[in-house]
Amino acid sequence: MAGALGLVGGAGTLPALMAREARRDGWRIVAFALGDATPLSDLADRVIPCRLGEVGPVLQILTQERIRHVVLAGRVWKDELFHGAPLDEAARALLDRSPDWTDDGLLRTATSALEAMGIELLDQRRFLTPWLAPLGRIAGPLPGAAARGDIERGLAVARELARQGIGQTVVVRAGTVVAVEAMEGTDEAIRRGSSLAGPGAVIVKATGPSQDYRFDVPTVGRATLAACVEGRAAALAVEAGRVLLVDRGAVEAEAERVGISVVGILGDPGTD
Repeated sequence: MAGALGLVGGAGTLPALMAREARRDGWRIVAFALGDATPLSDLADRVIPCRLGEVGPVLQILTQERIRHVVLAGRVWKDELFHGAPLDEAARALLDRSPDWTDDGLLRTATSALEAMGIELLDQRRFLTPWLAPLGRIAGPLPGAAARGDIERGLAVARELARQGIGQTVVVRAGTVVAVEAMEGTDEAIRRGSSLAGPGAVIVKATGPSQDYRFDVPTVGRATLAACVEGRAAALAVEAGRVLLVDRGAVEAEAERVGISVVGILGDPGTD
């Protein structure tokens, strides 16, 4: 046995994918489910429903279960903090210690607290590598010259956006950056950008030069492509080897059906 693994699961399909891979590797999984715990109920040895502001019970269970490794997976909607989400004493203490409320600031503060307990936060790719996007055409037609130019433009902007800790997704049309992702998430940024750009926009998702995969693995999937279809986008380009492509079969089938180009693109070869 690999030991007990604390899996902090948010929204989306990643927590279930990660739990399945971790169980295959021999881990005993203790899942802390933020929101609906049902997707993890058949995959984890123990599921503890919790909410963003409940940190004390999580720390207690980590100690009780003698967990020495924790992994994060899935989307957590941080906007609850800005709307006065109830916080227990432990959560308030972490917020007070954090330099700011950015994802990086909050997660590094939480990581320091875990390390003080002898707990290591693992790189998410340890369990998710099979789903990293490949390089080249994935589905649909090859992008035309105009789309390739927009992809190049979008990649440069998306990498800088991610480096600044703002977001990872850019919507481009005819060389113009129409929308960038912030706290609303990828799919909402695509919808907003497509409504402004009209048909034919290009969506690019990439990572920053120092992406910390303990905290986040950028992800696209069925819902992302659905937003592209809704906005009549021309192409969805993701950084190969650094962005996850989940629900790949469904994504490929839908992209072929509607004629959207889905491609894996090369970012900075000097980054991990």
